[in-house]
Amino acid sequence: MDLRQLRYFVAVAEEGHITRAADRLGIQQPPLSRLIRAIEQDLDVRLFIRKPRGVELTEAGLAFYREATQVLASVENAVETTRSTARGERGRICVGVTPTGPFVPFVPQVMHAFRRAFPNVNFTIEERLSSELLDLVRTRRVDVAFLWTPRADGLVSSPLLDDPLVVALPSEHPLARAGDPAISVKALARETFIVYGRKDGFGLYAATIIACRAAGFSPKFGQESPRLASALNLVAAGLGVFFVPDSIQRINMHGVTYKSLKGPNAPKSTLSLVSRRNESSAVVGNFVRLVKAAARAN
Repeated sequence: MDLRQLRYFVAVAEEGHITRAADRLGIQQPPLSRLIRAIEQDLDVRLFIRKPRGVELTEAGLAFYREATQVLASVENAVETTRSTARGERGRICVGVTPTGPFVPFVPQVMHAFRRAFPNVNFTIEERLSSELLDLVRTRRVDVAFLWTPRADGLVSSPLLDDPLVVALPSEHPLARAGDPAISVKALARETFIVYGRKDGFGLYAATIIACRAAGFSPKFGQESPRLASALNLVAAGLGVFFVPDSIQRINMHGVTYKSLKGPNAPKSTLSLVSRRNESSAVVGNFVRLVKAAARAN
């Protein structure tokens, strides 16, 4: 017995009349009558009681109707699930972010927009340092990642927006207490810089070296921190200074003062979205397109 036969049987059961069911199905009445008789013969069960003005389900027919409607609903659900998955409306995605990423308003905004647009997608977030995220993207444990100015060999890196760098200073530092809201990078030539993200080989660590060398000196590095919060704690303790994206100023930590950096070559960091080449997932494709469109609009 095939799905067509089940649909025809359900139509007759719901209409209670073979001619009306034939009209609903867009077929002639005689073939429909023959099909119903064939189903009854196959089952060796009487499904309908024939009456002058229509048909009525027998007890066995009612039981068959209930099962048939469940089968048809299950098939329709399977078809719709398959189609929506092909459109990227169902499935899963894991998005990587660095510890500084969530403080950029753009990142949580586009995540929220994607969740609204695709509520049936299972959405997870993985927070790691940049080098770790790149490895996870390559090994398919993370699908896409928001990274700062990354080297992404073998991957696709799409620049989204620039964020100026600022310097985090101990609040008691003379430069922090000065009235000028911005200082030059050159003014930091004698300072000790907190090391953050050294093993990445890029990101804020590389940006610090580039900015200092552009100002005519090589930075002196001190203590190393694996996490943003602990790096800022080292600054608050007076153990050094630290370049961070402007958006990090949203972290209001006691003992830390942020100052803008001035000059014709004031350093900046670029937020990019990293993904795999020739990505086959429709969900990932939808996410990448949404993020790029939001970046253009932004």
